[in-house]
Amino acid sequence: MTLDQLTQWAVANPWPAALFTATALGLTAVAAWGAVRALSRVQLPPPAVLVAALAAAVCTAYSADTSWGFARDWLDMDGTTERASMFAAAEIALLACGLMARANKAATTTDTEAGTPGVAGILMWTITGIQVIPCYAQSGLIGGTVRAAIGPVLAGLLWHLAMGLEIRVVKPGALSTGLAALIGRELRERLLSRLGLATRNRTAEQITRDRWTARAVDLAATLAHRQGGWDWHTRRLQQRLDRAVGRARVGANIEQRRALLASLATRLHSSALPALDLPSPWEMREPVSPPQPAPVVAYRVLREMQPIDAITVVANAHPGADNDELRTILGEHGVVVSDTQVDMALRLTASAQPPALGRASAAGQKLFAVHATWDDQEPDECTEDDPDAPDPDADADEPDAAADRALLPDARRVDDAHQAKNGRPAGLRTLQKQLRIGQPRAQRMRALLDGDNS
Repeated sequence: MTLDQLTQWAVANPWPAALFTATALGLTAVAAWGAVRALSRVQLPPPAVLVAALAAAVCTAYSADTSWGFARDWLDMDGTTERASMFAAAEIALLACGLMARANKAATTTDTEAGTPGVAGILMWTITGIQVIPCYAQSGLIGGTVRAAIGPVLAGLLWHLAMGLEIRVVKPGALSTGLAALIGRELRERLLSRLGLATRNRTAEQITRDRWTARAVDLAATLAHRQGGWDWHTRRLQQRLDRAVGRARVGANIEQRRALLASLATRLHSSALPALDLPSPWEMREPVSPPQPAPVVAYRVLREMQPIDAITVVANAHPGADNDELRTILGEHGVVVSDTQVDMALRLTASAQPPALGRASAAGQKLFAVHATWDDQEPDECTEDDPDAPDPDADADEPDAAADRALLPDARRVDDAHQAKNGRPAGLRTLQKQLRIGQPRAQRMRALLDGDNS
């Protein structure tokens, strides 16, 4: 039915035509609404990718036109059916290789690498190169160049962009690991190094100064190694050196002058490099262990001692510490002791020098005495600023039994008060502070108190 017949039928039958039109418009609206909903759930590629894909399809059709004529004129495909089914084999293979290259690139993409197209990418460019031959065969040199550039070459480039550009957009900092990309980056770096542009982020003025500085170093080293007299060649070198030094601006830039002098000193003394006495890398040497800090040494010494000896060492290093403080200091050095062990060690020890440190060297004893000092003192501890503080050396002479017996009632009063308050006998530090005596006398008073209690 033609358009005129359809129009005549609609005029002759207005109601059925209106019903049919309304039904068609409703179905079209429902289909359009469903298509919009479906597209909203699908993440479309960027517009640049869509435009690249459209342009690639047009260039592929341009290449297919060349293949149509080449199949007829050079491949003897006279039948239209035969030619129509086979002329676009290369274009279809090009599209298939592009899709496979994109899939391989997406599968090998990581956070730091953009992936590689693999074998499919190589086949894609191989097909593009082969498609150039029909272009020149059909149109000669000039026309073939136009057909090759707009047809297979541009189609291959656009398919490459359409299939791989979105991966670069998602990860801009990723580097491609393909063979062509690796070769391209290597050639670019070598070219920049050859041109003297390997150091980035330099201004044009700085590049000029660096180039003339290097030239000045070469000229100065050449003049220094010349053994002949002052001839025209030497004067010419001197003039070139003066010009290079002026262009390098070493007089106005201290950093440039330092770079010039450092490079020139290295060049002038390069003859001493072969005469350097360097150790052989094949000789096996024991690595030199760094010296250990003193707190580590004190920690290790205490851990190797018996508990009684460790308590004695800490008690002699901290004469004013009571039982709890001694246990805290020992715990900080990795030695766990009980209050009973502390009392036993203080009662059994009559000498201020412990057996373990008595056999140690003077340097070792001094090391422990310095680094085992108790720093967290209580506010009420007697210090050098206290005028009533006892002198530790005041009763360091021979023991006086009569004086000790005279002081025993006061010591027993202090001990009873401390035991009633804390549930244990008074320690040496408590006796020292309450009776204002030194450690040796406090030890004797503690022994007298323990003898009376027994």
